[in-house]
Amino acid sequence: MKIRAAALVPAALSLFVVAAAVPAGAAGPARPTAAAKVAAAPTARWDLADLYPTLEAWESAYKSTAADVDALAGLRGKLAGSATALRDGLVAISNANRSANRLLVYASLLADEDLRISANTERNQRAQALFTRLGERTAWVAPEIIAAGAERIRGYLAADAALRQRFDYFLGNVLRGAPHTLGLEAEQVLAAAGDLQAQPAALQRQLANAEFPAPTVTLSDGTSVKLDSAAYSKYRYSSNRADRKLVFDAYWGAWGRLTGTAGAMLGTQVMSDHFTASARHFDNALQSAQFPDNMPEAVYRTLVSETHAGLPALHRYLRLRQKMLGITDQIRYYDSYPALFQPRVEPHYDVAEAERITLAALAPMGEEYLAGLRRGFAGKWMSVAPAPGKYYGAYMNGSAYDVHPYLLFNYNDDYESLSTFAHEWGHAVHTQLAVKAQPFDKAGYSAFIAESASIGNELLLEDYLIANAKTRDEKMFFIGQGIEAIRQKFYRQAMFAEFELAIHEELEHGKALSGARMGQIYCGLLRQYSGEAEGVMKIDEPYCAEWAFVPHFYLNFYVYQYATSIAGAAGFTDAIHKEGAPARARFLALLSAGGSDYPYELYKRAGIDLATPAPYRALVARMNRLLDEFEALQAQSAAAAGEGRK
Repeated sequence: MKIRAAALVPAALSLFVVAAAVPAGAAGPARPTAAAKVAAAPTARWDLADLYPTLEAWESAYKSTAADVDALAGLRGKLAGSATALRDGLVAISNANRSANRLLVYASLLADEDLRISANTERNQRAQALFTRLGERTAWVAPEIIAAGAERIRGYLAADAALRQRFDYFLGNVLRGAPHTLGLEAEQVLAAAGDLQAQPAALQRQLANAEFPAPTVTLSDGTSVKLDSAAYSKYRYSSNRADRKLVFDAYWGAWGRLTGTAGAMLGTQVMSDHFTASARHFDNALQSAQFPDNMPEAVYRTLVSETHAGLPALHRYLRLRQKMLGITDQIRYYDSYPALFQPRVEPHYDVAEAERITLAALAPMGEEYLAGLRRGFAGKWMSVAPAPGKYYGAYMNGSAYDVHPYLLFNYNDDYESLSTFAHEWGHAVHTQLAVKAQPFDKAGYSAFIAESASIGNELLLEDYLIANAKTRDEKMFFIGQGIEAIRQKFYRQAMFAEFELAIHEELEHGKALSGARMGQIYCGLLRQYSGEAEGVMKIDEPYCAEWAFVPHFYLNFYVYQYATSIAGAAGFTDAIHKEGAPARARFLALLSAGGSDYPYELYKRAGIDLATPAPYRALVARMNRLLDEFEALQAQSAAAAGEGRK
């Protein structure tokens, strides 16, 4: 999985950001024929002219927006004088933020087309820096609102309908943050530090995507492969166990030689998170990270504890995987990725087929949802084909409020690509619904909700493919993919979340945080989740370098939301199947709410409380149901094979 950074804005103004560029499972690299097929598709390449017709137009907009940003300092001392002054000032800040978002979308998309082009990377850095500048010019806003007093601000809201419609949530959040808002000078310093604090993630991204010293291996069929991240993701699925081991040994061996550097980068990120939390008077970095969403810490803690309680289902799956792969000794970490069941003819889907299947699978979501898909499919919103230098992975960027979402893929015409396609279009429809229902200032939904639509799409796709499988073998393949999705999106992401919490707590407890120490922590968790002590899966030491590759650890407690989201999405999709329209209406209301309330409260309003064990236990029950169904089909296959031999 991979995330793209959104606008860097000060905490007090973060509600003005429409949507981050949100990630999904990274699509694999192209087979020899796939890239050519995808490139020929009519929707294979996005059209950035919808944002700016030329680079010159972008430069002109940049200069204009930069001037608008600088002018915001002139509002200082005037903001809280009256309801009208407050409304007009916040509108001016919102407009500057809206324009800066559009600039950043264009610059980041253009840079991701080919990361080797330094001019595009530099333009992207300029766009990011503009948000730091915006933060510096408006660092006084939250202190000034707080100084005016809650009673006066609430009076302005009661008196001014336009102020209330656009900024009630923002102003309420600023007032809630009073204990963590500093004086003007301190706020300006924190805002100015934004560029510096973004550097660890930028360094990791550059190393992993552009400068990783990829080793070259020769596979059993004589193929020579340079193991960059794309090739690793492809060949870890190999049906040849010796090749899988070779790929793991070489790839993680190369990362292992970088763990000192990676430890310094990630350690700096953790220090940055700790610095911000301490400066803003939070008890710890987790509390600081969850404060903007008003997220109960119980959500994070319950996720971890319930994942541990659900480990028997994961271990059951790994034992089944060992059986299905015909492994007679202990299953190893490099056996994690091949399909649980591989049909004689693996299904393939070009982009047109992916569009057709996605529409059919998501029919339970109703016509409004499907209309958003059709609108996007008809436009040039996607960059689909793999290409040299292109950003690896997949994401949706919906931060250009006045245009439309953009989606990046590395489409490979296989099941994983189809699933990723449905996932990212969930983000895109979510963005369309939020933008339609909310003003810019409330359209920016939280990451906690962002994955709900996308993973919901995946689950509906799984259910559709299983129900419409043409053969028993095909059905077993799709069920196996559904079980694997729970492993990767629930168990694996919960393990990542537990690791992220552990390394932050190491620093907060005054302990050293080196690459070696991070490796020890990660390895212990990987072995626990894999059931090594129970004799389930053996984790070889070199593979414990995996933490160094994961970009989510630079995102300040982002990754746990994948695990909560698959639990929430499973609850919604199950309810839609059972209830139909009422459940669909609750789900669409959640998506349309954007950032108009705190995400935990929006979820509860839709009927799911992610601070309780119930959603996680229901997801584990889904996994066990899929395992039951798979084992029953496998028994039928074995019986049929036995009859055939008589």
